[in-house]
Formats: sequence, structure tokens, C-alpha cells
Amino acid sequence: MLDQYDHITAACEAIQTRWPHQPKVGIILGSGLGNATQGVTDQVEIPYEEIPHFARSTAHGHAGQLVCGLLEDVPVMILEGRMHSYEGYPASQITLPVRVLHRLGAELLIVTNACGGLNPHYSAGDIMVIDDHINLMHDNPLVGINDDRLGPRFPDMSEPYSFPLIDRALEVARQKNFVAHRGVYVAVTGPNLETRAEYRFLRMIGADVVGMSTVPEVIVAIHAGLRVLGLSVVTDMCLPDALEVATVERILEVARTAEPKLRNIIEVAVRDATAKP
Repeated sequence: MLDQYDHITAACEAIQTRWPHQPKVGIILGSGLGNATQGVTDQVEIPYEEIPHFARSTAHGHAGQLVCGLLEDVPVMILEGRMHSYEGYPASQITLPVRVLHRLGAELLIVTNACGGLNPHYSAGDIMVIDDHINLMHDNPLVGINDDRLGPRFPDMSEPYSFPLIDRALEVARQKNFVAHRGVYVAVTGPNLETRAEYRFLRMIGADVVGMSTVPEVIVAIHAGLRVLGLSVVTDMCLPDALEVATVERILEVARTAEPKLRNIIEVAVRDATAKP
């Protein structure tokens, strides 16, 4: 971790030559959710390959660029696409953008993903507001010598996802009349989808949805002192006794269809951010 500080500095300097402002909120968009950048004004788009030490996103449905601008008149930085462990990147590199958002001034991180539904009460297209998570990725971005400039050696994880932000997100869903659950996200490495036996196991240990991202980013966000709101779009149901073949095309289609619900929550969270300490 000791070389990360200099990498963060170099990335921040490159970004600020293109967008010399301080973001209030950082947003990470998952698979098929790129349209959430609609409504951002005064946009500046910076491809990841033009930012020092940013890895290139190779996943389907990820544009691989940083979008800077104003959302609800609040300065934001949006990571349109993320990196994953299954692409061959270590957790420390996957999470570098979160460090950069924090260094540039972000106080809130909104992280989104497309996921598979394990809870039989969920349906494809539903939103799940993440209450907690389980890390089964066999990696952790904090492994190694801790750099105290970035955060504490043993960060507390009793509330990785802000309870007030969870309550507010569920309130927005009720007001806008769409389904939103509160549940547990389990992260696995991928890239293959799980077997029926694995789905049974994941449900048995308490997971409501399963995905291949998000947890490393949230661990680093908490390490850095950011507040976090996590939002999952259920794109397919992973019920082992009624399992259907899942395709990338179908997953992305459902994500795009559900994206307006996500945008409703994001816009309110961003607007509220200016009123929060």
C-alpha cells in the first residue's frame, strides 16, 4: 500500500488539469447503468487510460471513463464503469479510483451494481438498498503494510453502509412507488455464474443478492472515512430449484430498464449531500 499515496497524487493532478473543481459526491456505476449520468451538466469526460495508474475496464456494459460535472447543482465525479477481480486486477488497483475521489474532496460514495437475486421474495428489475455485505472474493484491498495517511490499520465495519442513507433511499422508493428492498450483498470473484449448490450455500449464509464487485470499493471507502450508499439492481433470479440460463445481454437489458429507479434515489442522495455534515 505504501506506493499508493504517490499513485493517488499523480491521478488527482491529471484529473484536475481537466476539471479543476472539488467533488462533493463520488458515484460508481455498475453494468448497464451508464445512463445514470443523464442530468449531469457541464460534463467533462476523461477516459481511464488518460488517468495515471487507472486500470482499463474490460467488462461488458462499462464505458471506462470518469465523468465530472454538476448533478442537482452538486459537483460530482462519476466512475462510468469499474474494474473487477476477474479481469485480473488486484483489489488495491480496483479501488484506487475510490482513493482518488476521496483525495479530491468527495465525502459521500454512491456505489451501484447489477446482481443476481437469491431472496425468493425479490424479482428481476427490483432495487436492493445494501444494508450489509459478505466478502467471498478471497482478496482485500487493505492487505499489506498500512499507510496511516490513507486510513487506520483496522477500520470498523459495524456500519459500512450509512443507516440514514439507507432509510432515505427506501423513502424515495416509496414516494416514487417502486419496489426497493433492504438486504445483504455477497461478493464473489467470478467471472462464471454460480452453480445451483453455490446459490443454496450463499442463501444459507445470509445473502439476498450475489455479485462480483462493490465490496472492495466499500472497504476502501470506509478506510478513507467516506459515507457510503450501496444500490443493487436485481437483473436475474438465482433460485436453484427454478434456475434459468442467464445471458449478459439479458442482464444488461434488465439493468437498463431498472436504471430510472436507481437515478431517482441517486439524485435525491446527491441533493441531500449538501445538507449533511
